[in-house]
Amino acid sequence: MTTENENIEWKETWRDEYIKWICGFANAQGGILIIGKSDNGHIIGLSEAKKLAEEISNKVRDLLGIMVDVNLMEDNGVQYLEIIVDPYPYPINYKGQYHYRSGSTKQELKGNALNKFILQKTGKHWDSIPLSYLKAEELDASAFELFRKKAAKSKRVDEDTLNESNDHLLSHLQMKENGLLKRAAALLFHHEPEKFITGSYVKIGFFETETELIYHDEIHGNLFQQADRTMDMLLTKYMKAKISYEGINRVETFNFPEGALREAVINAIVHKEYSSGIPIQIKVFENKIRIWNDGQLPHDWSLNNLFSIHPSKPNNPDVANAFFRAGMIESWGRGIEKIIDLCVSVGLPKPVFDTSNGGLQIEFIPNPEKKESKVKEKTSGKTSGKTSGKIISILIINPDATIPQMAEQIGISERSIERNLQNLQKDKKIDRIGPAKGGHWNVIE
Repeated sequence: MTTENENIEWKETWRDEYIKWICGFANAQGGILIIGKSDNGHIIGLSEAKKLAEEISNKVRDLLGIMVDVNLMEDNGVQYLEIIVDPYPYPINYKGQYHYRSGSTKQELKGNALNKFILQKTGKHWDSIPLSYLKAEELDASAFELFRKKAAKSKRVDEDTLNESNDHLLSHLQMKENGLLKRAAALLFHHEPEKFITGSYVKIGFFETETELIYHDEIHGNLFQQADRTMDMLLTKYMKAKISYEGINRVETFNFPEGALREAVINAIVHKEYSSGIPIQIKVFENKIRIWNDGQLPHDWSLNNLFSIHPSKPNNPDVANAFFRAGMIESWGRGIEKIIDLCVSVGLPKPVFDTSNGGLQIEFIPNPEKKESKVKEKTSGKTSGKTSGKIISILIINPDATIPQMAEQIGISERSIERNLQNLQKDKKIDRIGPAKGGHWNVIE
């Protein structure tokens, strides 16, 4: 034992507060606490070490309710103590506080982190808790049909099961416990999961700078819909596509692989800490995209082993199982690895992963060494700061948009909207189909 690490801690002398460290080891992977050893690794010894060993054993038993091995050790005639702590399958608290060994530090668990820890220690996950006030008749029939359609295509659910009633399908997906529907059922099959789970939606914004928001949207609905709608919104409104031609065929190429973005979006939905009440946030810039979801990585994950994020070890296993059955995620470790592979395969840098902001952020960045090819770009202005581009972005999504609606969304006067509409019509980029009332806009290119 030449260095301190996540399982070893050195202390020069004993203080009763170090029982918190023992509590942290017991709640994590276990560990060894050495008393009488300096931070630089030298044995400095203890006076009355034998008496202290007995006192420590009794105090740990009385305060934590667990037993530890306190061994009297000797090195070159100097005595010190070795306290061996086993991991415990149930939560251990010190005077009502729950401590946890994470890396080489001790943390006190509070709030959502504490709730999640206690659930996991008792063999449960947040999304598996039953909701007594959620009734089966409140669930959305279209959500079940969407799942059936996806599951039939993936062939991960047999046809007989898909033809059964919605109630049987919920049982097959393990969405019920003692006759009650779980939180996962609300997230996956209710038309308004926010009625039960605050913040269960996705926010997307286009930013000109780190702080200057140009426009934004919110994606609501069940989690299957959120995944699909978020990707549709990114590809049709927020991302810029380069236009090229292969013979007579027109080809649209986005800055980042669609498959990698979809994997990142679904990863955020499946691994989000829904108990926090904070929505998933996607920030789109001219040349980069950040996708952030709340929730700390489990204690045995780090930026060095992000390949571990996959359906076999998700924060929300019931949600992940449904996404797997629907063919929306792969099994056994392909989440983060697939994102990296898809980016590298088209000559892009590996995405940047960051866990410093209370969750997991994936940032897609362009290749700084690759010059932009001079091909014609879509003039929809999805990533342009120009008013005309923003207007076309709105009309692509909503051809029935009115001038007041566009003025409110963009944040300019109605007169400015009218002037830009006239210019766009003059440049033959849009035209009006039908009368002023009852007609709609058509984006020509």
